Amino acid sequence: MKFSVRNRVVAFTMALAAVTYLDRVCIAVLAPKISAELALSRIEMGYIFSAFAVAYAAFGVPAAWWADRDGARRVLTWVVLVWSAFTMATAAAWNFMSMVIIRFLFGVGEAGAWPSVARVYSRWIPLADRGRIQGIFFAGAHLSGGLTPLVVAAIAGWLEWRAIFLVFGLIGILWAVCWYAWFRDEPREHSSVSAEERDHIEATRGLPTAQNHAPASWTAVFKTPTVAPLCIQAFANSYGFYFFITWLPTYLTQAHGMTGAELAIFSGLPLMLSFVADLTGGAGSDRLAQTISRRAARRVFGVGGYVLAALGIFLATQLNNGFAAGLFIAIGGACSMLTLAPAWASAVDVGGRHAGVTAGVMNTVGQVGGILSPLVLAYLVDATNNWNLPLLVLAGIYAIAGIAWLAVNPDQRVEARA
Repeated sequence: MKFSVRNRVVAFTMALAAVTYLDRVCIAVLAPKISAELALSRIEMGYIFSAFAVAYAAFGVPAAWWADRDGARRVLTWVVLVWSAFTMATAAAWNFMSMVIIRFLFGVGEAGAWPSVARVYSRWIPLADRGRIQGIFFAGAHLSGGLTPLVVAAIAGWLEWRAIFLVFGLIGILWAVCWYAWFRDEPREHSSVSAEERDHIEATRGLPTAQNHAPASWTAVFKTPTVAPLCIQAFANSYGFYFFITWLPTYLTQAHGMTGAELAIFSGLPLMLSFVADLTGGAGSDRLAQTISRRAARRVFGVGGYVLAALGIFLATQLNNGFAAGLFIAIGGACSMLTLAPAWASAVDVGGRHAGVTAGVMNTVGQVGGILSPLVLAYLVDATNNWNLPLLVLAGIYAIAGIAWLAVNPDQRVEARA
């Protein structure tokens, strides 16, 4: 293709997205074996799931600030090495507390991944292509997450759960080594970038011409009105996503009696369908913006995605057939991901040179949903023995997120308020 180096940057970030979800999702599939071997209760397993999200939320903004200051080449190399090390360290867990600590430290590493990618895209991707590229990035992540239950099920017959974490950690280390050797933070710094590609990127990426790389202050970020609704919708997205990657396999077993290959397929189906939704939300919002405003185009997918997600999850609670309920859960989850690329593209647009910090703030608030989701389900089910009640809560949260999208405006700029 004409701008081949830019395409390879995107391919590298897609591989990163796949690794992040491979490492996150595998613990949900292995949870029954881990719980049995370490004698963990449902609530204890909920805290283990949430330990990752606590770290992810706490370290997202500092990691984003670091990426804005020092560049994504260095920062992504370090954070991938850190989380890969603690993915492997999961194999050494011996009780509840050790597992909580290891998964927390794993989350510290992963906290810097997506804000750093936002920083990469702000330098390498033209404004008009940003929604499409964000969609491709998330599609890679969700396809990996959707296939992970099948991969784990396939290898669990000849590898114990501890060995699986060791293998997955090595994949991340390989990525980090290749990334540091090949990537450069600015197109003009990469020896393979032609003058034509460099000029095209710099003329169309939407960054101010002044070479001011100082990180945005907290005040500047929160003075931008559209950051708040972006955070609200991110909370909803993470709340649902963490259900899909933590308790969904257990839900399908406990509420609908699924086992074996059927369980593996339906456990990964929300993320597999999200592959299509990511591409649709990203490319669709960019294409629609050519006929209506970018603001309106992003809102169409934001509001529409969450309304359909709320409806799909609600309908799943009304069905007794496990196949039908699992299908509606998957459809609802995928519809929520129609919003993901427009949201992150909006954060990059709004942030400008401070895209990492802006995306980090959105992602950090979103992770509060990830912290609460596994725990709310564990406590609700323990108190009521009703597996559908947490899904009704999720449907309501999706509906609120759809309303929040009405206030999102990607044309606002953090730098205008710094």
